[in-house]
Amino acid sequence: MTQRAGSEIRSRSILRRQRFFHLAVGILGLVPCLCAALAQDSRPVPRLAYTKSLKGSAPEYMALSVDANGQGTYDGRQLADPPSPRPLQISPATTQRLFSLAESLGYFRSLTLESRHKVANLGQKTLTYEAGGQGSQVEFNYTENRTAQQLADLFERIGNVEEHIAQLAYAIKYDPLSLPQQLRQIQIELDEHSLLETQLLVPTLEKIASNPRFLHLAQSRAQEILKRIQVNN
Repeated sequence: MTQRAGSEIRSRSILRRQRFFHLAVGILGLVPCLCAALAQDSRPVPRLAYTKSLKGSAPEYMALSVDANGQGTYDGRQLADPPSPRPLQISPATTQRLFSLAESLGYFRSLTLESRHKVANLGQKTLTYEAGGQGSQVEFNYTENRTAQQLADLFERIGNVEEHIAQLAYAIKYDPLSLPQQLRQIQIELDEHSLLETQLLVPTLEKIASNPRFLHLAQSRAQEILKRIQVNN
């Protein structure tokens, strides 16, 4: 081997060691960032929950839970039935409204909401907040606190949408002749602003609107509702 060839080999070896050193330093520099990101991801996401129980109503029990990312569950059933929650995803705007109202209520810590006036049984309601492994909650039948009323109303309006989804799914499978009337009720509640997160209805409405085995009236009403949802969202 010539002296020149040996010098080139040593130079390449030194260059490889330098590159490896710089790569190792770069990887080590990323370790704290990766650890911080993993620690952040492992922290529990704050969560809000709303439940209402009223025997004789439809449904008798409803439970809505949503985290700060808008991921949640809904369970609507009779009190004697076993739990059957199903997943849902709500919009960032509604998620922000929910958590903003909860923040205005101090996340329900040391909070009393029950009205001092005697009123009829409107259903036992519970608001719960969980974050960082700790939680707080407040119960009431009726409250005069406007912020709490607004928060409960948002949950109720989302729950109304979820109930319509369940009713339409049942009708599609077992009672398609009832679809026009159910869809008419949705139109009425849209007029009354009783529904929130109506985009959750879209997959079910599309099934009705595109399936010729359903009555033309059901298809046309489903199409009309879809247009209204598209405009409002």
